[in-house]
Amino acid sequence: MTGSSLAERVAAVRAFNRLYTGVIGVLDEGPADAEYSLSEARVLFELAQQEQVQVTELRKRLSLDGGYASRLLSRLETRGLLVRERSTSDARKQVVALTAAGRAAFADLNGRSTRRIGGLLERFPDRDQRRLLGAMGTITALVGEPPHPVPMVTLRAPRPGDLGWVTQRHGEQYAEEYGLNERFEALVTRIVADYAEHPDPRQTGWIAELDGVRVGSIFCMPGADPDLAKLRMLLLEPAARGHGVGKRLVRECVEFARSHGYARMELSTLSVLSAARGIYRAAGFELADQYPTDEFGPLLTEEIWRLEF
Repeated sequence: MTGSSLAERVAAVRAFNRLYTGVIGVLDEGPADAEYSLSEARVLFELAQQEQVQVTELRKRLSLDGGYASRLLSRLETRGLLVRERSTSDARKQVVALTAAGRAAFADLNGRSTRRIGGLLERFPDRDQRRLLGAMGTITALVGEPPHPVPMVTLRAPRPGDLGWVTQRHGEQYAEEYGLNERFEALVTRIVADYAEHPDPRQTGWIAELDGVRVGSIFCMPGADPDLAKLRMLLLEPAARGHGVGKRLVRECVEFARSHGYARMELSTLSVLSAARGIYRAAGFELADQYPTDEFGPLLTEEIWRLEF
């Protein structure tokens, strides 16, 4: 491509940008729209598409600077249109969601926008409307971001090396997120060794993969009596959270125990693991006992949950 032809194409793109910006300006005109800035309207639109969004993800979608995004969300929060809180699955992350007033505001904005765009399209006959939409589709396909494929979740039996990974990630993750010491990793090591050294047709384990990468584990092991199954070593990497991996692992483990003649199932967890506790409760487990412990460093509450088949 010669320099002159490239310059001509650049000029054509700029001309289109000016035209399109002018059209959008006409669509956005009107005193009622002064209630929200364009950035505020974009935030309302994004949040209306789902129940809640991580703040970092919202910033990425809208290409917002961190400081500007914080001020923008604060303004909308002060007006009662959204709420910010810590994620239940990862307390280090903040999520944001529309309030009832926020959804009402979005519905009003969306209705006005729909009417204006409808008015623009009605200026053209049906054939030209299809041409316009086809041209928009071509632009989107060429310069837009490619669609994000839905991650593929698979569960499989443990393979050589997986048990070492389970031990390592338990030790690393619980130390990083909850401050647990090496005694916790030693406990996991003993459980893993017991699983490997005592094969039993009534025990099994699963490794979860997300697009071929290990992201989780769970094990069903015999308890102290023949009727008792133990749910052990549920692990979820941060990348797996929000994809239903934990629920699927627990469901598989429970179904295995039920189909192999156990009358009940039991697990031990910590009260700080709120996301895991929610999964257990949803699967039918009930809190049976709890007591304080500092065995693994910080003072925590250990819990026993049980499920009757």
